[in-house]
Amino acid sequence: MPRYEYRCRTCGDTFEKSRPMAESAAPTACPAGHDDTVKLLSTVAVGGSASAPAPAPRAGGGGGGGGCCGGGCCS
Repeated sequence: MPRYEYRCRTCGDTFEKSRPMAESAAPTACPAGHDDTVKLLSTVAVGGSASAPAPAPRAGGGGGGGGCCGGGCCS
């Protein structure tokens, strides 16, 4: 079940609550019992590493330069 983060406008407390996606926007009270809460927009952190893709071979077998784009994509 997803966890959503909320902030209480009355006491300023930030808290999380697990609830179904269909109920994510439904009102919820803070742990202190205040009803004036707002759902926060959470960010997602994705870990891992990626290597840079290998450069694509140039058309025409290389050599040359200049042109309209410095030789990177024109033949």
